Amino acid sequence: MKILHLSTSDIEGGAARAAYRLHKGLQNLGETSQMLVRAKSSVDKTVIAQKNILTKLGPPASGLPLKFYPKRHRSMFSSQWFPDAIAPQVKQINPDIIHLHWICNGFVQIETLAKFKKPLVWTLHDMWAFTGGCHYTQECDRYLNSCGNCPQLKSNKNRDLSSFVWTRKAKAWKNLNLTIVSPSVWLGECAKSSSVFQNLRVEVIPHGLDLEKYKPIEKEIARKLLNLPQDKRLVLFGTSPGTTGDKRKGFYLLQPAVQHLSQSGWENQLELVVFGGSKPENPIDLGFKTHYLGQFHDDISLALVYSAADVMVVPSIQEAFGQTASESLACGTPVVAFAATGLKDIVDHQQNGYLAQPFEVEDLAQGIAWILEEPQRYEKLRINAREKAQRELSLELQARRYLSLMTEIAKS
Repeated sequence: MKILHLSTSDIEGGAARAAYRLHKGLQNLGETSQMLVRAKSSVDKTVIAQKNILTKLGPPASGLPLKFYPKRHRSMFSSQWFPDAIAPQVKQINPDIIHLHWICNGFVQIETLAKFKKPLVWTLHDMWAFTGGCHYTQECDRYLNSCGNCPQLKSNKNRDLSSFVWTRKAKAWKNLNLTIVSPSVWLGECAKSSSVFQNLRVEVIPHGLDLEKYKPIEKEIARKLLNLPQDKRLVLFGTSPGTTGDKRKGFYLLQPAVQHLSQSGWENQLELVVFGGSKPENPIDLGFKTHYLGQFHDDISLALVYSAADVMVVPSIQEAFGQTASESLACGTPVVAFAATGLKDIVDHQQNGYLAQPFEVEDLAQGIAWILEEPQRYEKLRINAREKAQRELSLELQARRYLSLMTEIAKS
């Protein structure tokens, strides 16, 4: 089968890495798989960079409609109004199946999907595909009917940009041969209940990992290579530039949780490790010594980071899946998260981690302490974490599930 993945990037960002991993997983099964991207960062010859001038103009042009909403929230909002030149290139490649991933930042115009004339599979990496432009709805449920009066745009008009985007989607995608795949039960249920996708087939297939790369590395070695202390319990969390102010990522809940720990008898036992972002100019006092590791772009380095930690904390309010959590489990490091959205599929409460009550700071702190306070229980959690990854989160299992689905769609 000839499969073409459309993704804004190949390896920059969590959604892109998930798309690229699946691309390689399908190749490992002997399938002909290619990626067409706007921004290519790898040297993989099976990844094609879209070089048309419209593709270059897309990102700066995509944000222009938002200038009419100067008071809007600063969370991502995509109208995908700018034209593209992708359809002729897709026609030339002539795949059997087109697999859509994260296609925003001016890459694929909403109306282009109807031009492909091929069966479409769309893996959701956030909520954008079925909203009026936001990538996560937060507390809003307008996507269940139609958008307008958008709280993220701070709009009080029924006919605003979100209504315009929703109407374009409803009209352009009405008769598509489209199957939706969600990496989590929660996101799949949101898609099924949405006004855009309510009549479509929605499947759930978790993201997979190469478990030969994401595997436990001896803690002493990992810490030595990363210049981390050997005599402390290390609490890990991930960030990236700009995300500490992103309410969805939950840093505002993590901060008081770890400060609570520092006042509960852990002040001389714990230190914090942050990866994905550099040390800020004015770092927040979290109550513990904090190590900032910066960004990592390869799987082996990330496996070292996860293996060096004793516990990973993912305090997100909404996650389509939560790849940092699955990566951590694969490396044998238990995860603490809130019992909400996609993370509920990854973390099994008190089996391979701890699911705190949403969104209770003290229970998040209690979860970290519970993971660490009893050595024998901790070792069992580590074993369970790796076993969960081997049982449910391997790249081969994910690729086989997709191949089975795509084969069925191609034959129908």
